[in-house]
Amino acid sequence: MEHGRFDYVPITHRPPLRFPNNARVAVWVVPNIEYYPFGKPAIAMTAMTAGLSPDVLNAAWRDYGARVGIWRLMEIFGRQGFPITAALNSLVCEQYPQIVEAGNRLGWEWMAHGPHNAMLFTGMEEDAERTIINDSIDAIASLTGIRPRGWLGPALTETGNTLDLLAEAGIDYVADWCNDELPYEMRTRKGSILAVPYTLEIGDIPHFLFHGGSGPDFERMIVDQFNVMYHEGENIPRVLAIALHPFIVGHPFRAYYLERALAHIRGHLDVWLTTGGAIADWYRGEVAGRTITMER
Repeated sequence: MEHGRFDYVPITHRPPLRFPNNARVAVWVVPNIEYYPFGKPAIAMTAMTAGLSPDVLNAAWRDYGARVGIWRLMEIFGRQGFPITAALNSLVCEQYPQIVEAGNRLGWEWMAHGPHNAMLFTGMEEDAERTIINDSIDAIASLTGIRPRGWLGPALTETGNTLDLLAEAGIDYVADWCNDELPYEMRTRKGSILAVPYTLEIGDIPHFLFHGGSGPDFERMIVDQFNVMYHEGENIPRVLAIALHPFIVGHPFRAYYLERALAHIRGHLDVWLTTGGAIADWYRGEVAGRTITMER
């Protein structure tokens, strides 16, 4: 590939791998716990007021997730017995500490998600980006007590240096590259970093905001994705990621259908309900001793 980070290897041409307990599908659920600084442009429900200052309509819409939506999702995840990997903006630790405290009590895994979500990782100088990455990781480690192993860029954005800087900072896996259904290793200046399958499709933002989908459509989409992967997983196991945002799917009329989809998954045997870190550990164990380096 032109970027030099990994080679093209079709999923059907790789050494056989099996999940723990011979599971067919590994499912990790990723609520994005985000902070949006007031007055900065960010994702919007409507463009009608997005150019105003202050944009109260869209700011309040986003704020619903921290005030209400995430707490509803916590109850759903608990009822359905799903472990959680939360993509966490580091400023959430300062602005919404009760969310992090509750996640710690529930045993959530934290995946670093940059400082806040009204920014993009693009056009940064390397030293400035290094500082942002390290400060984000340190802030999350300070409040949660555990240094995050995973990274999801705000809006899945990167610079040409991001993967190198993440590896330098001790990040083990990254979720920005949504191009596979199994993990694979990416080259950096400091050895390899693991790409753990995330999703641009099985998520509430594209479904509800971009495509105008309904709650029943969301349930059907997740169930259909899972059913096909479950069938295919008899031969080649698959990773299913479900990307969620509390200010969207945390509303009752959507959360209802999310829970139905999770219950469907929960009702199947040979399914591994897991976290990003556990998937990374499994892969590292299966492919022990293989390292990739890149010269610059």
